[in-house]
Amino acid sequence: MDDVTALFNQYENEYCNKSTDISRKITTASTLGAEAKRKKLVEVDVDIKEADTIIKKMDNEARSVAPDRQKQLQNKVKEYKADLASLKEQLQKARSTTSDFEAGRAELGLGMDYASSSAAQRDRMLSATAKLEQSDERLKQGKALLAETEELGTGILANLHSQRETIVRSRDTLHGADDNITKARKILSSMSKRMLQNKLIMFGIIGTLLAAIILIIYFKAK
Repeated sequence: MDDVTALFNQYENEYCNKSTDISRKITTASTLGAEAKRKKLVEVDVDIKEADTIIKKMDNEARSVAPDRQKQLQNKVKEYKADLASLKEQLQKARSTTSDFEAGRAELGLGMDYASSSAAQRDRMLSATAKLEQSDERLKQGKALLAETEELGTGILANLHSQRETIVRSRDTLHGADDNITKARKILSSMSKRMLQNKLIMFGIIGTLLAAIILIIYFKAK
């Protein structure tokens, strides 16, 4: 979370606390006597001015964020401005009431309903803000997981490509070895044939020599 957004959230919390305090003081003022009520409403008037200042700060911060977040923050500012307008209206109603006790009780009933509605609205806004921050966090986690998965997939593809090249080289090596074995077999077969031929020739020569010797011996014996 950047510094601008953090500052906006700080102002947002300040305003919500201030708004709750204003609503409580207006409700309390409706039960007081004339003088005490006047003093309490003066306090409320000061608080409303402070709340208005906080909203202006929020508006300035909302205008200085990135365009993709600006609209979201400005929508929040509009909601808080509407909430402050409601509080101002409650203040005007409280000022216009009489000091009669029964009229004060009737006004108190209306005021409490109105204050409850405003408190519920603020609770919803705070809850929506929390949910939005959780969604942003989940989105960041999802992006990180996606990047990690993509990196892992890239690594797996690279490994598979490397293994494929290794298999292709091994296959080529085996083919080369098969060719060499085939050539060696042909050479051995040729050598065997030549050795057989040489043996036959040698046997032929030996036989011829033996026959010649026998003939010579035969003729000498006569």
